Formats: sequence, C-alpha cells, structure tokens
Amino acid sequence: MTAYWITTYQAVHDPAKVAAYAELAGPALRAAGGTFLVRGTPEATFENGQATRTVVIEFPSVEAAVAAHDSEAYQEALRALDGGADRDMRVVPGA
Repeated sequence: MTAYWITTYQAVHDPAKVAAYAELAGPALRAAGGTFLVRGTPEATFENGQATRTVVIEFPSVEAAVAAHDSEAYQEALRALDGGADRDMRVVPGA
C-alpha cells in the first residue's frame, strides 16, 4: 500500500543548514523509492492551518518510507541539518 512521508517546518533557524540537508536528502529519498509530490508553502489554509513549508513524498509502502528514513544516506542529510529547523515528520499509509 502506498505511503506518504509528510514534513512540515515549524521554524527555520539556519537556512544554510536546511539547504545542505536538502542537497543530500532529495537524492537519498529518491534513491530509496520516494517521489516528491509537494514542496512549498500553502496557497490557502483553513481550520487553524498554518502557512508552514510542507513536503509530501510518496513511497511504495510504509516500510519503504521508514527504511528510507533509516538509511545511511538520509541519516547523513539529518546530520547536515543539525538543528537548522524544527519539523514535524510522519508517514501515513494511503487510502
């Protein structure tokens, strides 16, 4: 079953670290089977919605998304981020 990795950025403390993270994370997640569907800020928000940067990545399964997160390539990206942003990340199975 398809799964979606959803990340929202509550705060960016160091844009250079976020850029370094993105440089590594994109290739790592694509190599792990992820397809980026959404990257950006909302055009409209409703019901207490926040205008935070949001990223949605589609994976073939929850297991594939978790394996991508746990991969050495993605862990290297997280080390580059090193506190540069506060984020909420979750993996949600598709309907």
